[in-house]
Amino acid sequence: MKVVTLLNEKGGVGKTTLAHAIACGLAIRGHRVLAVDGDPQANLTMGFGQSPSPAFYDLIVREAPFNETLLYIDAENYKVPSEDVKGFVYLIPSNKETRTISQNTDNVLAVRQRLTELEDEIDVVVFDTSPTPSLLHASIYLATDYLLFPVELEYYSFAGLGSSIGHRNGFSRQKKSLGLGDIEVMGIIPNKYRPNTLEHQENLEKLQAQFKGLVWQVLPQRIIWSEAAARKRSVFNYAPDSAATEDAWQIVKNVERVLQRV
Repeated sequence: MKVVTLLNEKGGVGKTTLAHAIACGLAIRGHRVLAVDGDPQANLTMGFGQSPSPAFYDLIVREAPFNETLLYIDAENYKVPSEDVKGFVYLIPSNKETRTISQNTDNVLAVRQRLTELEDEIDVVVFDTSPTPSLLHASIYLATDYLLFPVELEYYSFAGLGSSIGHRNGFSRQKKSLGLGDIEVMGIIPNKYRPNTLEHQENLEKLQAQFKGLVWQVLPQRIIWSEAAARKRSVFNYAPDSAATEDAWQIVKNVERVLQRV
């Protein structure tokens, strides 16, 4: 089992949208996926068509069993029409109680320890996270194998990326000191790219120069993403032949490629 976390200490960069697409795409391609909503806003939960609930809080703080906190996601809402899904997605929902997890447990390894219970049942865990750094982030970092950083090609998003990578470096050292391995940067995804904007062109060049080999292909700004989200469906289901879906498949395949290196 590998844990992939979407993170950027800046809101609105597309973490939830990409976490949803990656979880759905991996399931379509045959992986056993667990999506975890680590954001008290519960946007990933609602994106899967579910109501916010304290499931993540219950799992970590109240030590509830997984059979009381996991929700099975019906493939009809995310699969490619007229095709069978080879894997599956389970969801651990979130609600406002998520923000108090770190205040109610002193075990920074709690998230990691609970996830290890699913080692033989799940192939990939996909975490969505809040933009606000917290002690909960620390617990998620220490459970994480790979970080994916969505970023807009604008100043404030770059600042969030810089802070996030700085925190990753610190927690990676801590994780290795505990004998738990590294936290690798899987990639940086330039999102909502507007190619006719000089600022975006220049910032993309800066990003590629600073993080050589880690910057994935750009995701152009496309309305299909928000249309699919409004309907609580994946882009693969809502518009299987669209350019946005082609972009999404490339992201999913990139994730697979990194995971298969192990």
